[in-house]
Amino acid sequence: MKGIKTILGAAAAVSLVVFSFNASAQENNNRDENGKVVRGAYHTNGLWDNWFIGVGAGINSVIDNGDNWGSIGFGADLNVGKWFTPAVGARVGWHGIENKAKVPGWFSGTDSFQYHFVHGDLLWNISNTLGGYKETRFWDLIPYAQFGAVLAGTDRSGSWDIRKSFGWGGGLLNDFHVGKHVDLFLDLSIVHTREGNYRPRNEDTYKWVRFPSITAGLIFNLGRTGFDRHSTVTPVVVPLPFTEADYDALNSRAAALQKENAGLKDRLAALEAEKASRVYKEGQDYIYQNGKFIETEAAIATPASLYFNIGKATLTERELAHLEYYIKHAYTGEQNVVVTGSADSKTGSAKYNQTLSEKRANYVKDLLVKNYSVPAERIQTSGVGGVDTFNTPAKNRVVVVEVK
Repeated sequence: MKGIKTILGAAAAVSLVVFSFNASAQENNNRDENGKVVRGAYHTNGLWDNWFIGVGAGINSVIDNGDNWGSIGFGADLNVGKWFTPAVGARVGWHGIENKAKVPGWFSGTDSFQYHFVHGDLLWNISNTLGGYKETRFWDLIPYAQFGAVLAGTDRSGSWDIRKSFGWGGGLLNDFHVGKHVDLFLDLSIVHTREGNYRPRNEDTYKWVRFPSITAGLIFNLGRTGFDRHSTVTPVVVPLPFTEADYDALNSRAAALQKENAGLKDRLAALEAEKASRVYKEGQDYIYQNGKFIETEAAIATPASLYFNIGKATLTERELAHLEYYIKHAYTGEQNVVVTGSADSKTGSAKYNQTLSEKRANYVKDLLVKNYSVPAERIQTSGVGGVDTFNTPAKNRVVVVEVK
């Protein structure tokens, strides 16, 4: 009893130290410009996304109905599961233990007891629930409930007495992210089953026996990992009744637009006539002012700023539209284009931000070559890493495109 309590206390202390470190060292890449935690909405998981396999081993003990602790034995875990959202997941698995059974008046403390628990678990990631999903979070705290079938028995003089029973329990899974596809875990759990599984058949009882366990091991993340957050949420439009007054208002508006359209046609005809009466210089720009076309100096295109979501190296549809508009109006086919990528210094390490800024710049270069036929040799790219050019981190996640 003293040994297992010491181990449980040490595990709790380690969890507390990790929690303190994790709380103070987390990056704020799941917060908006005002520092508020961002929670969803998230894109729906694909069928083969966010699966995982867990393999581990550790120790266990036993608490019988009289609250008597057994000796420490071996425990093993094997699980397969999937995360449906950043907060909710499920898994199925096998948990096996071996211990020295101690039942007074039946057999000695040297007799072996073992069971196999085939179970299904419902997982709740409390870190993502309370703190918002964060791809770079080091530690996730995941309580869970589990139910399943127990095959248990005791080696009585070389002959195993195996029984079947229902088992249920719960635990606390500590998930430590060390890589995109590999995690470490520390699992603290307890399983309840009928005490009759722990006693000879002539001493059946309907009371419970409990098996606390501590296991550690590896989690292998399969397929596509992580979740993408929606950039915007489309509001729900509630249709309103269309009244006679609405119909009359639309008719009046249509008549006004027709009148305005006729005036614009007359003005366009006057412009065409005035334009035909003049001789224009090739390559010269003109503006129409006070009824005349006046020569203007050639405009110099200002740089375009394309903003990226946190941690991403691809543009949203809105920013792609900005790029298309800028290139069509600023690039004539003869200039050089300078593309400079950056990341915000508040998120990630210097090495990570340098790589991310270069990826963003090269991504924009590929768009210019493939979509707008800009020769690759006319494009100069660079990444400046994490910067504090602007007053908010969101503005520093940018690629600047300049036509020269």
